[in-house]
Amino acid sequence: MDNLIKAEWYKLKKDRSLWTLLIILVAVSLSYPLLIVFDEGADIIKVRDFYQDIILQGNNYVLRLVPCILAGFFISSEYSIGTMKSIASSGNSRFRIYFAKLLVYSIGAILISLVFPIVFTGSASVFLSFNGMPDIGYFLGTLGLTMLYAAAFASLMALFSTIFTDSGKAIGFMLIFFILFDSILYLLSGVNPIFEFVYDYSIFKQFLGIVNAGTMNNAEMVKLIVVPVVTFVVLGILGSILFQKKEIK
Repeated sequence: MDNLIKAEWYKLKKDRSLWTLLIILVAVSLSYPLLIVFDEGADIIKVRDFYQDIILQGNNYVLRLVPCILAGFFISSEYSIGTMKSIASSGNSRFRIYFAKLLVYSIGAILISLVFPIVFTGSASVFLSFNGMPDIGYFLGTLGLTMLYAAAFASLMALFSTIFTDSGKAIGFMLIFFILFDSILYLLSGVNPIFEFVYDYSIFKQFLGIVNAGTMNNAEMVKLIVVPVVTFVVLGILGSILFQKKEIK
């Protein structure tokens, strides 16, 4: 397992799609605060409000959409070019192969999810002259929660990438899915109590609660933490079962 993780980590570090996505996100994080400052002025904007209203809200789309592109190239493409067939015939169990791939891919998704909260907040703080900085406990707490949800979403993306073994199809499907699914699930939740329960305990809804982490009670915080952990484990197991039964060409 250790050698599998090292091999996947090496491939992730060399993955051009990851570095391209990170560079684009960093560029946006460094340049976008300038537009806000020129439009509204640095004196009237507080960093904590900017962090909650712009950065965390915007990171919702980054975390759900950008890693889809990485999944298409890092996971799905390996089926089409024959790499996955070579790995599967190496003698390692498919369970270990899948979880090594999932763990390393989750690290890539986490790196993507942290660009806005760290780089964006840092650049905004400089442009806004550190006016009204967020509480350090709240900031670190939201970072930790963001990492948990990035891993949870990554487990779902890895599952889809295993189903669609072509990178183009995988990316296209996942982008449409993650744009529309939570809205569809929300509408269904108003019709049937089962869908309401699924939506209330889904990562799609719970992730939106990160911005309110500083004002939640203990029960709400426990749910906010447990949901992504359970999602990662359950989807990871489902993905590994699918991978074991999958015919790799």
